[in-house]
Amino acid sequence: MNASRTAIATLISLILARLLKLNEFYWAPISTIVILLSTINPLAGSWQRFVGTALGAALGALIATFFKVTWIVYGAGIFLCGILCAVLRIKESYRIAAITLSIVLLITHGSAPWMVALHRFIEVSIGIAVALLITTAWKVPQEA
Repeated sequence: MNASRTAIATLISLILARLLKLNEFYWAPISTIVILLSTINPLAGSWQRFVGTALGAALGALIATFFKVTWIVYGAGIFLCGILCAVLRIKESYRIAAITLSIVLLITHGSAPWMVALHRFIEVSIGIAVALLITTAWKVPQEA
């Protein structure tokens, strides 16, 4: 049952991201898989995932716009990401923020940093939203 639900949810995410003509559409189904197959209840921490994605994307775009991304700039970005999450009292968002920042900064893209960040936020948000909808609409019995 869980395999069926996951397969259908990832296909929905994939189709939605492709319909929006997002270049790196694969982040939508990957995000759906991460959420649906997490050991944490998807409904419990989803807002932190949205916030972490937004923070990591925005910070990554800022850094990429104003600095040449070197190992020290990248490390400083990861550190700053953690500090911001702590100050904003969203420590649970740090993991996703750091992952999103890494994707924006470390993968070579052909677009402007803000466009890359926006696309990443949209792609991941599609995945999270689909996972939440499927989790709510299609309950799977817990394994013993």
